[in-house]
Amino acid sequence: MKIIAGLGNPGNEYAKSRHNVGWMFVDALAKNLDIDNWKARENGMVAEGRIGSEKVLLVKPMTYMNNSGECIGPLMRWYKLEPDDLVVVHDDMDIPAGTVRIRKKGSAGGHNGIKSIIAHVGDENFGRVRIGIGRPLPGWSVVDYVLAAFSEEDAEKIRDSINYLLPAVECIITEDIDKAMNQYNPKKAKKKKVKDTEEASTDDEKA
Repeated sequence: MKIIAGLGNPGNEYAKSRHNVGWMFVDALAKNLDIDNWKARENGMVAEGRIGSEKVLLVKPMTYMNNSGECIGPLMRWYKLEPDDLVVVHDDMDIPAGTVRIRKKGSAGGHNGIKSIIAHVGDENFGRVRIGIGRPLPGWSVVDYVLAAFSEEDAEKIRDSINYLLPAVECIITEDIDKAMNQYNPKKAKKKKVKDTEEASTDDEKA
């Protein structure tokens, strides 16, 4: 079994907030997989289904973001799962809105939900699917920004990123996270191409 957890805050007032993109993704995945058997368990809402031949547990912690580990930790122990059986989908201010990054492991990077999960799981070696929400504009506090709704422009980017990530997360489950990272993480421009462009510009100047 694998756990796919989307982070967010419970309550209608937070449903469309930037901090809830993890929940948005899990809801979209559940719809895509035709999973609707949600039930309350271990301070969260959970639903069971399958991706390929693998059994999966979709999870939406109901603890509020900063205490997400209070839901994830007990579920991991109940099902006797290892850290690499966990995939967490969450918002990330350090990348532009709608940009995605898949990571195999890592520190919390300042994200309190991830920090809580690491504390309760006792390990940071679990998969992350990060959905960018961008940085707050001048005059905005971080708290106000993450709890506010997306602009219309950014909301469209988020919908596109969620649709893009649906097959990526299925790839993590049916193949492995390394393949998903290679296939779905945005590719960086090759240094050689940059170097060739610089050399061409120098040649033009000489001409």
